Amino acid sequence: MSKQLSLEQLLNCGLETNIASAILPQVNQWLASLPATHCWQYLVQYILKSCHPFALHELLYKTTFSDWDINQGQPPAWFPSPEQIQATNIAALMKELKLDSYAELHAWSAQHRAEFWEMMIKRLGICLQKSYTQIVDLSQGVELPQWLVGARLNITDSCFQAPADNPAIIFQPEGGALTTWTYGELQALTNRVANGLVEAGFVPGDAIAIAMPMTAESVAIYLGIVKAGCVVVSIADSFAADEIATRLRISKAKAIFTQDYIRRGGKQLPLYAKVVDAKTPRAIVLASSPSITLRLGDLTWEKFLSSNEKFDAFSAHPTAYTNILFSSGTTAEPKAIPWTQTTPIKCASDGHLHHDIHPQDVVAWPTNLGWMMGPWLIYASLVNKATIALYYGAPTERGFGEFIQDARVTMLGLVPSLVSNWKTTACMQGFDWSAIKAFSSTGECSNPQDILFLMSLAGYKPIVEYCGGTEIGGAYITGTVVQPAIPSTFTTPALGLDFVILDEEGHLADKGEAFIVPPSIGLSTELLNKDHHQVYFANAPSLGQALRCHGDQIEQLPNGYYRALGRVDDTMNLSGIKVSSTEIEQILNTVEGICETAAIAISPPEGGPSLLIIYAVVESNVKADKEALKASLQTAIKQRLNPLFKIHDVVIVESLPRTASNKVMRRVLRDRYKVAESVNG
Repeated sequence: MSKQLSLEQLLNCGLETNIASAILPQVNQWLASLPATHCWQYLVQYILKSCHPFALHELLYKTTFSDWDINQGQPPAWFPSPEQIQATNIAALMKELKLDSYAELHAWSAQHRAEFWEMMIKRLGICLQKSYTQIVDLSQGVELPQWLVGARLNITDSCFQAPADNPAIIFQPEGGALTTWTYGELQALTNRVANGLVEAGFVPGDAIAIAMPMTAESVAIYLGIVKAGCVVVSIADSFAADEIATRLRISKAKAIFTQDYIRRGGKQLPLYAKVVDAKTPRAIVLASSPSITLRLGDLTWEKFLSSNEKFDAFSAHPTAYTNILFSSGTTAEPKAIPWTQTTPIKCASDGHLHHDIHPQDVVAWPTNLGWMMGPWLIYASLVNKATIALYYGAPTERGFGEFIQDARVTMLGLVPSLVSNWKTTACMQGFDWSAIKAFSSTGECSNPQDILFLMSLAGYKPIVEYCGGTEIGGAYITGTVVQPAIPSTFTTPALGLDFVILDEEGHLADKGEAFIVPPSIGLSTELLNKDHHQVYFANAPSLGQALRCHGDQIEQLPNGYYRALGRVDDTMNLSGIKVSSTEIEQILNTVEGICETAAIAISPPEGGPSLLIIYAVVESNVKADKEALKASLQTAIKQRLNPLFKIHDVVIVESLPRTASNKVMRRVLRDRYKVAESVNG
């Protein structure tokens, strides 16, 4: 591609003639005279505005780097300046350790796990009611580390170290006004919840569920449960009644917090009715109307809340549960993963170092307490003395973009499918997102074009690709704001741990399955309903050290960066939510006319979020109307599993390929689908 552009090329991007004519000479001068990396930074600073069509951004990016050496990997779209690097939390840690490069910092953190986590506990100001005698005890091996030996703590104490009048939460209902709660106000409500639990007869160790949207009240409820020594049971508000009931049964929850309706996208979606259908234990209900009719034994929020705004946090063992979250594996029943008092230290550490969250930063991440990023957002923000930003409406609507602008959000996290929606609908154009210092992306594989588009919305800010899981308490592979940002790539293993990539023969490779090298604060050590060793360690190869299975396919690029290639097992990420093939198939197999189904996820050739494909064997008397079948299967998923899971395609087949032991070979189906797509596309 020539490094000189014509007026016609700029006009074809949608620019007006006067604007195109004005910028063309300067653009061509820089393209001809500057090294590519310097040219791109000039273009970003002086030419590329968020009001310009994204087609112009793409054209200038591709033209600038048209002769880029692919052996260096894809070209970066953001470069940190020396001043930006020096202002980061990572630079402060490097200075403290007298290290000269990020590579040295990660190597040190991986080789000195105990020292690293001890430093982070001090940097974060983690409050200990009784100090530890040993940072970690590995006498039972790295599979079962004991962190903070002899200590007593309640992690909520570490969430209220900011001045009482600092903003803790900024929130806005759909179509409503921006409201701020201070740290003092949040702590007062948290204490009223904790006292309400005690007054209602609950004791430390009791499991208390939350099935609510991410609201200011749900944050206080979450913290109040943990502060009282009870255990939060995380349930996404989008789940159907059967899925709510399953999670309550596994966790043995004794009560549930919920609300009457969810208001989103101008719609009023029943929530308390689903909770009742799930036959839950006693419910505490936040209702918009005082005249709501409740089941016998259920309480309104107002009747539950204590008037006492003082509460001394329950003093707990470091291994005491704070939260039970659920993550799907390759079986029908979701894995129940307990978080302990130490897991939030991983959330806060990743927020502090990789996302560079500082006191009074404003952190937004459209999520839910049913998924790990909900609790992550609470701890990563509050332990770092920052502000949580919550929008109660749909993040796919323009109101969300206005909220990000008005709340002056400085760190915005999301799932890639959201960006794809914004790009398609152009609903986020024209906002002033200049307060944003960094983005983060998790939950799905991202698409480089979409990520470049996202960066363009805020004048090109870095995107921290972030990948891990509920059983990690954060990420094992991520990015930083001290390294150049390349769209859709990771730059590093997370600080404080490491991983290796192995091929199918178990040899070190540049492309293959990622295995985590333990130990690390945050890594789970038990499951409530499965054998933890069997799930994470029994089938892992050994390289002279214990390795932990995770199930992601990763490729290390020639420049040392990494790219995610999806899952190696039958678990998929849909709309940022991990779900197993079996969970989907169990529901679809009950649809009238269906003999059996197989659910697979396909990564688009251009990258981006996984697409859900259903292979279906239908009864002989059923007319093979593909669109009608797709509609009925989609309805079943919406009503009985999750409306966020969208079927991309249905393939009707006579039979499913199976192994000698009668297991469905979903990998064969994935290969078949890719071949069919290449032939047809």
